[in-house]
Amino acid sequence: MKNILCLVILILAILPAVVSGQIYDDYLGAGHDRGIKVWTSSDQGNAVGQNTINGEGLDAMKMEASRFLSQAAFGGNEEAIEALVAIDNDFSQWIDDQVQAPISWMLPALYATSDRAEWLFYQEVDSTQSDQRYFGPYSLHFEYTWWDNNLKGQDQLRQRVAFALSQILVVSINSNLREFGEGLASYYDNFMRHAFGNYRDLLMAITLDPNMGYYLSHLNNNKTDLARGINPDENYAREIMQLFSIGLYELNNDGTRKTQNGEWIPTYDNSDIKGLAKVFTGLKGGGWSEAAIMYGADPNSPVPFGEGIYSIDRTVPMVMEEAQHEPGSKTIVGDFTIPGGQTGMKDIEDAVNHLFMHPNVGPFVAYRLIQRLVKSNPTPAYVNRVASVFNDNGSGVRGDMEAMIRAILLDTEARTCVAMQVSEHGKLREPILRFTHIINALPHTNPDGYYWNNSYDYWEDTKQMPLAAPSVFNFYLPDYQAQGAITSQGLNAPEYQIHNSQTSLGYLNQTHKWTMWSEDGGLFFWDWVGEDADGNDLTPNVDSDLRSLAPLAEDPETIINHLDVMLTHGRLSSETRAIIKNALTQVQYGDYLLNRVRLAVYLFMISPDYVVLK
Repeated sequence: MKNILCLVILILAILPAVVSGQIYDDYLGAGHDRGIKVWTSSDQGNAVGQNTINGEGLDAMKMEASRFLSQAAFGGNEEAIEALVAIDNDFSQWIDDQVQAPISWMLPALYATSDRAEWLFYQEVDSTQSDQRYFGPYSLHFEYTWWDNNLKGQDQLRQRVAFALSQILVVSINSNLREFGEGLASYYDNFMRHAFGNYRDLLMAITLDPNMGYYLSHLNNNKTDLARGINPDENYAREIMQLFSIGLYELNNDGTRKTQNGEWIPTYDNSDIKGLAKVFTGLKGGGWSEAAIMYGADPNSPVPFGEGIYSIDRTVPMVMEEAQHEPGSKTIVGDFTIPGGQTGMKDIEDAVNHLFMHPNVGPFVAYRLIQRLVKSNPTPAYVNRVASVFNDNGSGVRGDMEAMIRAILLDTEARTCVAMQVSEHGKLREPILRFTHIINALPHTNPDGYYWNNSYDYWEDTKQMPLAAPSVFNFYLPDYQAQGAITSQGLNAPEYQIHNSQTSLGYLNQTHKWTMWSEDGGLFFWDWVGEDADGNDLTPNVDSDLRSLAPLAEDPETIINHLDVMLTHGRLSSETRAIIKNALTQVQYGDYLLNRVRLAVYLFMISPDYVVLK
């Protein structure tokens, strides 16, 4: 390294103590540099000669903090990393602080975003357009709000867990829900509200959410009417079991499947689906939408059974129309009988409570959340430890989300270096997390303070953006196996289901655009709302300020070391390091320091060291 070409360590100062027979208890190393002086040819930043032996030059704590934030948040900037290091990487304390952080609610933020976007467009771009308030906001405004909350909110753990839950309890804009941004935001707030609450309450909340009711068709679900050929819709009954709670097969607490006579044991059958479908009958909208009121609906009148998603308030829970609820007893999974003669809502509560108490739920939810936060192939022991906390948080409470998240993030398989040496440890970073991490890791600016991204361009190239899964089965299956070595070793790699010849090249194109297209030294991330009459951007792009990193690029090793901390958490391989260093050394043209930063960021982002999170 240039700044230590002439490194000289004077160790003669300790010799008199040894010769005279005195005991000298200092030794060369971090924090033990008394009596030792280091000279270097030059000093730069933290690369000061004395720091090579006093510990100040070590980045291990920063690397550990950076890696933790890649699991527990959407990545971390230097300030966030330094804050963790300042508390000696006390991750438990960090979690405590995050649980208490103010919640970045989606719905009120979405209304503010929508109002500004519509004002900008309709007032500044095309004032001839009619008032659009009753016909929006749309999924576009949800995407704007999601990114804005991500980059401004202090509740990074809550937002990270909410995103993980949104991939388990799925609704998608790949339906008519794309027209209802406030419905999407309200649905997402279920995850914000219950991220550290109780899983039972979350199950109940999404069961009564009108957006889920529309997506999985138990909104206005009719009771049996054989004369008219009507049977209760089975869609939600099937998916609340298969995807949201107990799964297809009976599980041991460590997530492995139970067997009987060598065969996996199904958790439910078709009769259980039919019985549960009867439970979810009679639900209707809980209030009128603004559009319906504008067209004459009485806001104080109850919504009739049968009114669709366009007419109802998408932000309030569904309510029960008793006349349309299936009467009588219902038998569901485990031969559990819900008695007749009680209210429809009591039937639903009994059913959700019964599913929640099923022994599968702990390992089922634990496995999926571990996959979203830490690694694709948790060991049975890891799943068992987390599921046990779900079953009992230590105070006799089942389903405690805060306790489970803490157990996931603080487990030895998530934290220790030993686990990282295992080849099957880690996961392919999903496209959204690659994007959020680079944005958070690098300094970013926007003159107006609005961090908006419609996500569409990125979704086109990588097939992922928030709440845009192609189906209720999410972007990928938890047990997806890419063909080749992963399959032959019996490993799961969910994210590889959307990593193919199209999306891998699409990601390369996206990163090239971010790093190379902007003229002012920033990453080109965002789409704008429009231009005013003078051609000025109404909402300027959000840029990461790569120029601020230019001084580090004079010595390629220095910028590489910095990005290794921020992006690859000290895991940059010697092979990748050599490739990047060789490429940067050859950049000697134009604004060469900035160009080196651009190239360094680009090569980091497309490297396996960054794309695979260990």
